[in-house]
Amino acid sequence: MTPILQTAPNAPLLGCIADDFTGATDLASMLVRGGMRTVQLIDVPGGAEPVAADALVVALKSRTIPADEAVAQSLAALAWLQAQGCRQFYFKYCSTFDSTPAGNIGPVAEALMKALGTDFAIACPAFPENGRTVYRGYLFVADALLSESGMEKHPLTPMTDPNLVRVLAAQSTLPVGLLRYDAIAAGEQATREAAAKLRAQGVGLAIADAVSNDDLRSLGQAFADAPLLTGGSGLAIGLPDNFRRAGLLGAGEEAAQLPAVGGR
Repeated sequence: MTPILQTAPNAPLLGCIADDFTGATDLASMLVRGGMRTVQLIDVPGGAEPVAADALVVALKSRTIPADEAVAQSLAALAWLQAQGCRQFYFKYCSTFDSTPAGNIGPVAEALMKALGTDFAIACPAFPENGRTVYRGYLFVADALLSESGMEKHPLTPMTDPNLVRVLAAQSTLPVGLLRYDAIAAGEQATREAAAKLRAQGVGLAIADAVSNDDLRSLGQAFADAPLLTGGSGLAIGLPDNFRRAGLLGAGEEAAQLPAVGGR
């Protein structure tokens, strides 16, 4: 796996590309809660002036546009984030994984992988706090399968198949596999070994199971050195601690809470 980029000491640590504004806000909130100073931007900035932050989140409007346009916008965001000096990158999409057979999750993920020189990435939309869990590759919304949750009636991106391996395979050129719950539940090393087996089999994108925040933290630890992560905002829950363990991020108390407001 390609290592995280080595950059200037004060450069941002995490560069994020979100496919819509509300998802970008969710992700930014998650990172701030973990103690990262986070700046959210609307679309790709025109200049290259450095932005002082631990994490940068670029909010695009690429969720339902044609796949080639989504790829172009996402690559432009990646280039800007690379110019900012980010060490690791994150492609954020909705926790309901709603998309079409043509994209845009698969095409964008593959384009970002190619640009970053990596041949493997996980895809994990799970967000247990909001009732989104993935088990054996199937996405649940609370107690219902995705295809029985109301998302099957979505006017733009109806989701009639809860099997995310099939959904992602339909819009990807890379082989898609499953990083199963039993490996993830066994911890970081078992997760790494399971991912290595998938890569050896030629898998390029792997749906990752997760039914709890502990699973998301385990995934975050296992892929702390991955150049690219893809998922919903829940997958970001363990990333601040990865940077903290590497000595790149402080306690972050100022980022995690607002100052008290005086007056009436």
